[in-house]
Amino acid sequence: MHEVKFDGYRIQLHVHARTISIFTRRGYDWTSRLAKIAADAWYLNARSAIIDGEVIAPGADGRSDFASLQKELRSKRPSQKLVLYAFDLLYINGYDLRREPLLERKIRLRRLIANSPILYSEHFEVDVAEFYRRACTMGLEGLVSKQRNGRYQSDRTDTWRKVTCRRRETLRIVGYAMKDDRFEGLYLAREEEGELLYAGKVHHGLSRDSTLDVMRRLKPLIQPTQALTKKVKKPKAIWVKPDLLAEIEYRAQTETGKLRHPSFKGLREDLA
Repeated sequence: MHEVKFDGYRIQLHVHARTISIFTRRGYDWTSRLAKIAADAWYLNARSAIIDGEVIAPGADGRSDFASLQKELRSKRPSQKLVLYAFDLLYINGYDLRREPLLERKIRLRRLIANSPILYSEHFEVDVAEFYRRACTMGLEGLVSKQRNGRYQSDRTDTWRKVTCRRRETLRIVGYAMKDDRFEGLYLAREEEGELLYAGKVHHGLSRDSTLDVMRRLKPLIQPTQALTKKVKKPKAIWVKPDLLAEIEYRAQTETGKLRHPSFKGLREDLA
């Protein structure tokens, strides 16, 4: 069965004795940053529960928009626009559901969130090629195909597959380019088998506000040498510690792994 792939941050929502906590994929506690989602969870009729889902910021057309999500999270006040799409239920009222078939977990999930503002991630048992074509035509992020009887596993597994309509990758920022005090882009690298390899430069997609925000975060990370395993010649580069992660969209890669026509979508604070 197939679900729409959302363009947001994956989180786990924990309810325990009316205490609500929200964690990112790396285990960071974002309960205060996602205060609206935590408030939405008060409507759940459960003593305890763990929900797997994706936090998104709907754009003007209702589709998930990563740039809008970044903007909402940068706000000094907790955003009231964020929405949680729930797609799995791991635990409910003392029962561990991870060994139950996915379809059974989703039935329980739908029942649990029925009277709450939390949205249910619908699944479709249709031809995957046609579903993918329609998703891409509608401008959606892509799809996730799952085995309807699959058990829950926290690590990578062959019970599900993710397919995006546009290529996306999370890369480390290793430097930035300046010319005559003018910002000219970010230098990127990907991690492969313990090495940090150059993946190209991106300048498209960086608005004035996002550039100022990224520069503010990069300046404390400036260092004299590049962190790349295989050094590259970039006379205009200012090198930084590779602590910041960027979400990059692109059309293709060269044979050496450099991105073609990359566009900056935002920082991945949930993975930093």
